[in-house]
Amino acid sequence: MSGDHRHGARRRASAGFTLIEVLVVLAILMGLATLVTVNVIGQQRKARVDTAKLQIRELQNALSHYQIEQGRYPTMEQGLEALVRKPAVPPAPETYPPEGYLSSRKLPRDPWGREFVYAVPGRDGLPYEILSYGADGRPGGTGDAADISSADL
Repeated sequence: MSGDHRHGARRRASAGFTLIEVLVVLAILMGLATLVTVNVIGQQRKARVDTAKLQIRELQNALSHYQIEQGRYPTMEQGLEALVRKPAVPPAPETYPPEGYLSSRKLPRDPWGREFVYAVPGRDGLPYEILSYGADGRPGGTGDAADISSADL
């Protein structure tokens, strides 16, 4: 009877995990989860910066088209809105395409949900500059909070 008792105790002990084993597995899983989260967040930040650059390029293309047809870029008062609606502020274009100059009738917002800044003239003697102030929404910054400018593209 004592042999059966020892054999059953050994079977029960080997059938489960010890607390230490469970804690080690949990620590490994938490480490892996942290690595994945950090990488995903980093990629998401990079994707937003890349998206802002693409949007600025699209706005630059539309402004070039506007300039070719109208002989000038929109004024600062007319702003980027001139790409989706005929400006009411002088100098108003004589002809204006019914669909505007963008594929959408609405101006895009930057990936952080803010309006792009349109400055006339732009820096370094450029006729204009389009800016997104990045994740923090303020001039300057580093990383994903850095300014994204058409002058740098």
